[in-house]
Amino acid sequence: MTGLQRIRQGLAGAALAALLGACAGSYAPAENVAAAPPTLARPTLVQPPQRDQSELQVLFWNEAQRSERFRAMEQWFAGHEVPAATTPRALPAGKPLSPALAAELKAMMAETDTAGIMVLEDGKVRFEHYGLGMGPQDRWTSFSVAKSFTSTLLGAAVKDGFIKSLDDPVTDYIPELAGSAYDGVTVRQVATMTSGVAWNEDYTDPESDVAKMGDYTLKYGAEGGLMQMKSLKREVPPGTKFVYKTGETNLLGFLVESAVGLPLAEYAQAKIVEPAGFAGGLFWMVDPRPGNIGGCCLSLRLSDYARMGQFVLEGGKGMVPEGWFAEAGDSQVDFGDSGFGYGYQWWTYPGGNFGAQGIFGQGINLVPERGVVVAYVGNWSRASGGPERRRLLDLTTRIAAEAE
Repeated sequence: MTGLQRIRQGLAGAALAALLGACAGSYAPAENVAAAPPTLARPTLVQPPQRDQSELQVLFWNEAQRSERFRAMEQWFAGHEVPAATTPRALPAGKPLSPALAAELKAMMAETDTAGIMVLEDGKVRFEHYGLGMGPQDRWTSFSVAKSFTSTLLGAAVKDGFIKSLDDPVTDYIPELAGSAYDGVTVRQVATMTSGVAWNEDYTDPESDVAKMGDYTLKYGAEGGLMQMKSLKREVPPGTKFVYKTGETNLLGFLVESAVGLPLAEYAQAKIVEPAGFAGGLFWMVDPRPGNIGGCCLSLRLSDYARMGQFVLEGGKGMVPEGWFAEAGDSQVDFGDSGFGYGYQWWTYPGGNFGAQGIFGQGINLVPERGVVVAYVGNWSRASGGPERRRLLDLTTRIAAEAE
């Protein structure tokens, strides 16, 4: 049985009209030892109102549309709803940040259209502030912060024995890729985006690979994602060059789902949402298989992004192999001598720090040495960010300097 067949068998009964479009049907999870315990409410597949495909081009929404829709992506795209944890983790108040630093954070938020920032130190809230009409109970989409969730589920699949080794060939888990540029590429090389396969991630170019992902789905349906990845050409030998590829994280998510036999959302319920103690539900978009989109598009409360960061700092509570986050959050790829690099779907920063990043201003910055988490969501003017991201990293360094 191929990986695609295993996913279809596990997710039978659901269908989508098109990528990120309306869907119908009920969610029928596969029977699997990794599934959420039977006492938990299973994730459900939800569908938005019928939309014209022209309304679903997220990269080309205007600023006002983004501010409104980033809080309610489930009204625009199909996805799995995962309920809050049965025992949410309390986030008690800690010592507030210094007035000067708190004021600078608030000014930064107002100047950059950042919708929320929460700072934890040792699991206690030192700062929490909202903008753009967002409140503590609201969710906000994450875009590529989802990549770090998918990486965490990769670690869980290794811990659970579904994936034997990161050095296994990708084709061991996705045999449909045999004969493509992914022949000879390992799981580790996909996780570090060093597959050697060519890809264009330019969010402003309608002809880029990332912009054409939806075209493949509209043309090929459930096979669209794999068809696009199979069509790519090898640029350099595997392991020799880093190229950021959302399509490759989607592939990694498909690999995890194929190995485990569950959609990422249900696996995340057992391996992240419950042990991390999320206080609100998680929404994770689906593609036409319908599995979850590994490289994008989950929505959480700001406090739950912070809980995810705390969960990571605490080592994953036995859900991933011992030392997983020390390895995943370490620089597997160095960007020259800048101190920046890339791990297993985590960005690495100077000083042993690391974090998750998403377009338009989403992220989780982690300072392991000081026990600090800085979670933020926003509607920045450019998808790729730039000075805003650097400014938040600098502020994170100053927040860590105030840690006790």
